[in-house]
Amino acid sequence: MTGIPIPQGELRLEPEFISAAEAAQLFQALDTELNWHQAEIRMFGRMVKIPRLQCFQGDPGIHYRYSGLSLQTDPWHPLIQAVKQRVEMVSGHSFNSVLINYYRDGKDSMGWHSDDEPELGRNPVIASLSLGQARRFLLRHRVNKTIPQQELLLNSGSLLIMAGQLQHYWHHSVPKTSRPQEGRINLTFRHTFTTDTQME
Repeated sequence: MTGIPIPQGELRLEPEFISAAEAAQLFQALDTELNWHQAEIRMFGRMVKIPRLQCFQGDPGIHYRYSGLSLQTDPWHPLIQAVKQRVEMVSGHSFNSVLINYYRDGKDSMGWHSDDEPELGRNPVIASLSLGQARRFLLRHRVNKTIPQQELLLNSGSLLIMAGQLQHYWHHSVPKTSRPQEGRINLTFRHTFTTDTQME
């Protein structure tokens, strides 16, 4: 994997973690076989639908909370579990859950945020696998506005590893675009701590 220099954080990118053909097959399978839903969050005193579909899979009994949402794991899909094992070998880290987002077109997006929820522990490692349409992935420093914004184009089959202090010092987003876009599925593998495990 190629390291991407970034202050107060670690980024590694493997542009061709899986082949284009395998990525296309995996996209088609997950598109039709996963239990997709569109959650609602409260914004400015009213409930609004988030601009993407999602599902959460992992080991039994894991709960994950963000933006007022509370997610509980569905069982691992066999294809995702097989990919997880390959991601673990490359990254050197183990993962017990995956948050999967489906961006149906350019109107679907992810706003600025950090994956810094308590359930993820200190200095979490997030492994992000992209399938389908290539989308812009932006990063901006949370404190030092003089540090230039970073931009990556995440192609189908690419694997991005975010680690170190990145989630403490950086926000990231997948912005909307007015250009015609096909679907993109993004799998973000993480280790989610439960009440029965000790956070590091």
